[in-house]
Amino acid sequence: MAGPAGGWSEPAPATSARSVLGGYRAYARRWVFLLVISLLSCSNATLWLSFAPVAGTIARHFLLSTEQLNWLSLVFLVVSIPSGVVAIWVLDSIGLRWATTLGAFLNFLGSVIRSMPSMVVGTQDPFVFLLGGQSICALAQTLVIFSPAKLAALWFPEHQRATANMIGTMSNPLGILVANLLSPILVKTEEDIPLMLGTYILPAGLTFLLATACLWESVPPTPPSVGAAQSTSLPFLAGLKLLTRNKAYITLAVCFGGGVGIFSSFSALLEQVLCVNGYSSEFAGLCGALFIVFGVLGAVALGLYVDRTKHFIEAVKIGLCLASLACVAFAVVSQLQGQTVVLAAVCSLLGFFGFAVAPIAMELAVECSFPVGEGTAAGLVFVLGQAEGVLIMVLLTSLTVRHAEPSVSTCWDGQGPLDWKVPMLLMAGLCVLFSCLLMVLFHTPYRRLQAEADASPSIQEDERPATAAALDHAPYLAAMP
Repeated sequence: MAGPAGGWSEPAPATSARSVLGGYRAYARRWVFLLVISLLSCSNATLWLSFAPVAGTIARHFLLSTEQLNWLSLVFLVVSIPSGVVAIWVLDSIGLRWATTLGAFLNFLGSVIRSMPSMVVGTQDPFVFLLGGQSICALAQTLVIFSPAKLAALWFPEHQRATANMIGTMSNPLGILVANLLSPILVKTEEDIPLMLGTYILPAGLTFLLATACLWESVPPTPPSVGAAQSTSLPFLAGLKLLTRNKAYITLAVCFGGGVGIFSSFSALLEQVLCVNGYSSEFAGLCGALFIVFGVLGAVALGLYVDRTKHFIEAVKIGLCLASLACVAFAVVSQLQGQTVVLAAVCSLLGFFGFAVAPIAMELAVECSFPVGEGTAAGLVFVLGQAEGVLIMVLLTSLTVRHAEPSVSTCWDGQGPLDWKVPMLLMAGLCVLFSCLLMVLFHTPYRRLQAEADASPSIQEDERPATAAALDHAPYLAAMP
């Protein structure tokens, strides 16, 4: 059916039909917006880690040191911390369409710049182009990584928000998986490096083209829900001040941000931890792939469940607790030799429970901070998670010591294997600490769902189980000012 401003609205389910009667409408082009953001997030993740799986070949071809090679990945973490605050303002003040288009342009530009040493003969100091391109791609990351929560709030009806957020959020780890699989396939020798760099330009260019041609507006002509109608009603600075006084939000940001930091450290250090006890780099890559694949499966299952039940708090708390148990198991089993099956299973469970929580926690950040803008609420959690990730990674690596005795190490640095026992136990302890703090200290009303229920009771009262589960949290809602 044709919608306002030449748009198209899809045939709606029963709940959406009632929303149309109440002045709310869901447009089919919201899925195009979600596709563009998902492709952009996936492309950006592939650019982030495209060098890591073929690090030795890249280092030989461009004459890079180990430190220079590591900076091609670390620059994403460093750049995202200061630029993330600016990206939050852009997302909530300039608008989702322009933020996405700018992110797609920066992503494409960065992919081209980092390919210059291979495309231009006689390029001086290729590291400058490689690091410069990666830095520009890192700026694009801050514009897209927490935009799924904003998109879900503005364009999707209440019964689809968690699923939309899950799809957009999980596109990033899918990109990491693609990079880990595709780069080794493309690069067999140094002569294949230009092919790899050029291949990664294609999805970045396609995403920029789609963002420019297919995204017409930041918000739909008619909002899909009461929450969307009231979205970003607070100015940026006023929203920041409100968040600093919101104890529930601060608790969630610190605890979930710590979890993000732990999972970032796990992904970055996995191969170094496993090689000490004789596990090959291929097996470490398999564990990383299982970590991501089962994480995506868990996110899909939990996203669909939460969309039906609205059990945000229960899902996040239980998920983090189960992820903590898996983290403890990894800390123990990773120090043993010959436990390939157990390690693969533990990494799968860690991804299944840990990754599944990510999109739900972003939705919960929006729920407990409403009416603060979705970009601000989700963005600050991401920025804090990146900062905690840097601190945790530095702390874990600083606690390693060299093995004095001979070992079965398969590590390639030639300096003797590192002892990761203490760092891994510390990582597990931090994961348990953050989970316990969240269990004990985090309590909040579902502010956005309650606002929607209060504003349109005639619509909401028949939408069971879409919002009824939120209203079942009477003790939380009674505490709402």
